[in-house]
Amino acid sequence: MPYLSLSWSKTYKILLMTHQSFRNVTRSPTVAPILTGHFREAAGYAAWRPRGTSDWLLVFTTSGCGRFGTAAGGECYARPGDLTLLRPGTLHDYGTAHRAEEWEFWWTHFLPRPHWQDWLSAWPDTDGCPGIVHAALPETERSEIARALGEMHHHALSGQARRDAFAMNALERALLCCDRALLPFGGSQMDERILRARAYLLEHLRTPVLMTTLAGRVGLSVSRLAHLFREQIGQTPQQFVESERMARAQQLLERTGRTVTAIADEVGFENPFYFSLRFKKHTGLSPRDWRQGRQNAQPDPEIPNR
Repeated sequence: MPYLSLSWSKTYKILLMTHQSFRNVTRSPTVAPILTGHFREAAGYAAWRPRGTSDWLLVFTTSGCGRFGTAAGGECYARPGDLTLLRPGTLHDYGTAHRAEEWEFWWTHFLPRPHWQDWLSAWPDTDGCPGIVHAALPETERSEIARALGEMHHHALSGQARRDAFAMNALERALLCCDRALLPFGGSQMDERILRARAYLLEHLRTPVLMTTLAGRVGLSVSRLAHLFREQIGQTPQQFVESERMARAQQLLERTGRTVTAIADEVGFENPFYFSLRFKKHTGLSPRDWRQGRQNAQPDPEIPNR
């Protein structure tokens, strides 16, 4: 009985390898550049590609529960609102979870556009699951991602010209939403309540927002909101609003001919004089001087030879 001396982990791996050697390999798709689908699979559904694929696979679960196995014998479970991304060459061992009645999900095999690589490479692999990014996305992103993936699939199946390009554009929107949720400021995941508070402030830059109103909308006390917001954003809510207003004002000053009074009103200042004071505190220049400096810095347009 030679196996009696082996540890349980080694015995498990031997049994797992023996089981895997008898599994039917799922055919790998040919992707150029995108293949999409929407599945609702009952218990017993499974896919097995021991060498993975040469493309990327994104799965977004909408109902039920799925499972993803790892090369080390571990598992992670995909529940509604979960994103799962398998990198090229990663084992494909997934299916409806044990004891789950069904698993419904959007999926796409794709070859990323060059500028997507920086986003995808920045997303961290799940602990213990090399090659697999798995995350529960915040409620604030789920509906938009599902809508983008639905449009992606619609375009991919349509008979229109450039259907792959339209599908890739919709997938890019979904990936941007995922990136915003996974790395909202280039760092770790952020508290969903702070994401909601930040989004609400950005949507209401032109109107005053009381801290009591903001705290009530995200389910936090005023003191807890202030603490978490500063901890995760690096600014108080008031500082964040003013910095966003000033950034918007700079864009309008540089790219439009609107008056300083009109721009002040556009970014939420009733008093243009007070707006000018705050703008100078942020930039060191009055709005008019800042605009003039930007105009002087622009090179003269070249006149083509005729």
